[in-house]
Amino acid sequence: MNTTSSIGARLDRLPLSGFHYRLLGLIAAGMFFDSFDIYIAGSVLAALINSHESTLALNATFVSVTFIGMMAGAWLSGVLGDRFGRRFTYQFNLGIYGFASIAAALAPSMYWLIFFRLVMGVGMGAEIVVGYGTLSEFIPADWRGRFGTVLNLIINTSLFLAAFLGWLIIPHFGWRWMFAIAGVGALVVWFLRKSMPESPRWLASQGRAAEAEKIVATIETRCGVSPNSYVAQEPLAETTATPARIRDLFSRRLLTRTITGITVLVGLFTVNYAFVSWIPTFLVQQGHSVSNSLGLTTLMFAGGPLGSLIAFALAERLGRKWGIVLFSLVGIGFGVSYPFAQSEIAIIAAGFAITCCIYVLSSLSVASYVPELFPTELRLRGAGLCNAIGRGVNILVPYAIAAVFAGFGIVGVISLIAGTLLLQAVIVATIGPETKNRSLEDIADVPLPVERAPQNVNI
Repeated sequence: MNTTSSIGARLDRLPLSGFHYRLLGLIAAGMFFDSFDIYIAGSVLAALINSHESTLALNATFVSVTFIGMMAGAWLSGVLGDRFGRRFTYQFNLGIYGFASIAAALAPSMYWLIFFRLVMGVGMGAEIVVGYGTLSEFIPADWRGRFGTVLNLIINTSLFLAAFLGWLIIPHFGWRWMFAIAGVGALVVWFLRKSMPESPRWLASQGRAAEAEKIVATIETRCGVSPNSYVAQEPLAETTATPARIRDLFSRRLLTRTITGITVLVGLFTVNYAFVSWIPTFLVQQGHSVSNSLGLTTLMFAGGPLGSLIAFALAERLGRKWGIVLFSLVGIGFGVSYPFAQSEIAIIAAGFAITCCIYVLSSLSVASYVPELFPTELRLRGAGLCNAIGRGVNILVPYAIAAVFAGFGIVGVISLIAGTLLLQAVIVATIGPETKNRSLEDIADVPLPVERAPQNVNI
């Protein structure tokens, strides 16, 4: 048993305790404000147009640089997280978007606000990679998937809070306070997270066994387990770690993992944007008033929390792999039924079901499955690459949706969603590994290609 496996086995044997819940709370708090910062854009941009501080073109630039920053942040966090550690990186990116949010609250013009939004985007894109990846390395295998779905549920509640506070604050106090709330909240969490330990799995993967041993012993004590009660097959020893390289993600050993991770995040972001972000527009184009459209949309989006709860129930039973496959297919079924919904009740029911499926996929994929696909020394780079490509595609999706809707209507958009989900289901089913109830070390133990031994040739 190597050092990393021994450390992982000790973390996986621990009972759930206050340590795990506190860790979840600290990571969730940072990612909550990260998500809150994303969702306040709609209310803020509307207020800027109303006050004549911005134009539609500048608002579009604001949205675009957000996605560009998130794409860059996802990639950067992967590189930094695997090189300098989880603790350094999640503090670094939280500080970036915390200070940038406060700067945005003081921005003297829309052009400065766009610049600060770009910087915020870097921090926001990084948080989703580091947060989910870090949580996965501490939680015991039997609970890892469920903790990921709970974290996803907590983060998604920021959508409601951002909309509510925007309605409550902006008309009376202005849009700047929204960025101030996000920035101050992020910096408070930054201070609280200073006490979070480094990931012992990452330390062990870097050959820093003594540091990993010390942290694990402390965690065991907090969980009521004697640090001396675990007997490893081999004594822990300092080792010289072989540097992991980005190109290893495309080696024969990990290529299918990388393809799987990219597929599920491109699929998730595409379907999420195509339906969730565009459904009010679709309803208006179908003849509903703006007020009625927003009301119907609100009822449809109530399926989100239910989706996260379903994912929580299935994460360790059905598993992440087959959960993604099943709900991709279920989503196709509900999607195909949507164009045939005529009454408002039928439209709400179909939209509710589709939203529910999207959030099941979100909880199982970005929150749980993708961080598990890669070995510890490449975990954040792998997740960062997948998120960066997913965000990059997200920049192009709006143009594709607009073109498909203009040419083929809602049927064309639903067909695009169904095709994306079908491709995802096929790829995950055929090459994706199952990760439920397995240690991260077991999942990462991908057999190396068998080299054919050279044969002696007699001439």
